[in-house]
Amino acid sequence: MVRNIALVLIGVIASVAAASEVPANASPVPRPVTEVVGGAIAPPGKFPWMVRLSMGCGGALTAPRVVLTAGHCVDGTGPTTGIKVVAGAVDLKSRQAIVAHSVTVFRAPGFRDETRGDDWALIRLDRPLGLPTLPLVRGDVGEGEFVVMGWGQTREDSMRQERKLHYATVPTVPDATCAAEYRKAGVKLVASESICAGRPGVDTCQGDSGGPMVGRDATGEWVQVGIVSWGLGCARDGYPGVYTQISAFRDDIRKATRRLS
Repeated sequence: MVRNIALVLIGVIASVAAASEVPANASPVPRPVTEVVGGAIAPPGKFPWMVRLSMGCGGALTAPRVVLTAGHCVDGTGPTTGIKVVAGAVDLKSRQAIVAHSVTVFRAPGFRDETRGDDWALIRLDRPLGLPTLPLVRGDVGEGEFVVMGWGQTREDSMRQERKLHYATVPTVPDATCAAEYRKAGVKLVASESICAGRPGVDTCQGDSGGPMVGRDATGEWVQVGIVSWGLGCARDGYPGVYTQISAFRDDIRKATRRLS
């Protein structure tokens, strides 16, 4: 059900009114998966804060030397030097790509697994990257369409992840509808910490975990409203992607980011 094994497409959420102080508009059970399916290749420079992590996840620069990703993408909190970060390019093999490495990781203290909430983590890099950072949304997120993205699989049955960043627009799915569908599969949705989004044929997939779900604020700037977390398969009818809801953890993420910056 996690989406850090072979995710390809990243869904981009557009047409969101996430304001600075205003809500954004916007048995056995298989493991959850997350990738971008049904998307397009991102043009150079479109998402300058997007990064690729060597364990097969995505992330976003939330500060010049801090990456926000999913809790299930990392092993825990503490010194960690083994994560390679590629940033500054949509093509992972571009000569313009910037490479950095992790120094330490902070994972949400309440994290147990991706389906039970608290699915976020921060990675401190060995140097600031000099790239734009992605602000966190202020307020709750309403119904609407948002953008998701990633280098993961573009099909659930694909055996490879992508070299170039993909993105897509996905509509939100009401919590009650999402919870009822996943209940049939034996998975309980932590609705207060999650955003469900997707449509048949459009979703994140394996390899997209940790990447951002974004929308526009009142000034038209991108803000992060979610983190790719989990799902049942990829782009399956009735099983939307599940994203960590940034508004539920904004204060904790900001405090931890300040400590790592």
